[in-house]
Amino acid sequence: MSGTLINFGTILIGGMVGLLLGSRLAERVKKTVVSGLGLFTMVYGISLFIETSNSLIVLGSVLIGILLGEWWKIEEGLEHLAAWLESRFNKSGQSDGKEKFIKGFLTATLVFCIGPMAILGSIDNGLTGNINTLVVKSILDGFAAMAFASSLGVGVLFSAFMVLIYQGSISLLASQVQSFATPVMMTELTATGGVLLVAIAVSSLLELRKIRTASLLPALIVAPLIVWIISLIK
Repeated sequence: MSGTLINFGTILIGGMVGLLLGSRLAERVKKTVVSGLGLFTMVYGISLFIETSNSLIVLGSVLIGILLGEWWKIEEGLEHLAAWLESRFNKSGQSDGKEKFIKGFLTATLVFCIGPMAILGSIDNGLTGNINTLVVKSILDGFAAMAFASSLGVGVLFSAFMVLIYQGSISLLASQVQSFATPVMMTELTATGGVLLVAIAVSSLLELRKIRTASLLPALIVAPLIVWIISLIK
């Protein structure tokens, strides 16, 4: 959990710095920074996808994941959570405050939680106590939180709590994950995560097309399950 706590702290600090700088940064600078992060996220996601050994596994994972995500209404659940937090903590009084808060919360949560560094780093931290991967992720997330918060507002800070819950849970369950996961499972999970990162870039960061990205999250569970089923058939 130590690595996750560091990650939690850097997101909060970066987000607060971003809020302080927000009023001092020109709107064009904010938009350009977010666009730059969007381009990086897209390219990074593509680089993860091409590591797959079987693109059909990734395709199946994404399609099944979407069906499950829409069935479970994950997007709506996260939006309701963000709206509740906004109603309690956002006092900006701006007419667009709610929409901005929700976008900041959802975008930051998905960016910080989906990447393979979150999964692999949390497992490594839980199994061996090694925090190196999560420290690197923490630095990246801190700078990203600064950029996001300067443009998307206070909702970004609350994504730190989702990171704490998500990565902390993975670390606590790491021993069970180790006994089940194989290198192939992790490869396909990472490739599937790459597709989701591209979706985030297209929808939330570059705003090219609206995608219900949260509904794709179950794909991260489906990918290793498909690999496991295939191994049983073989």
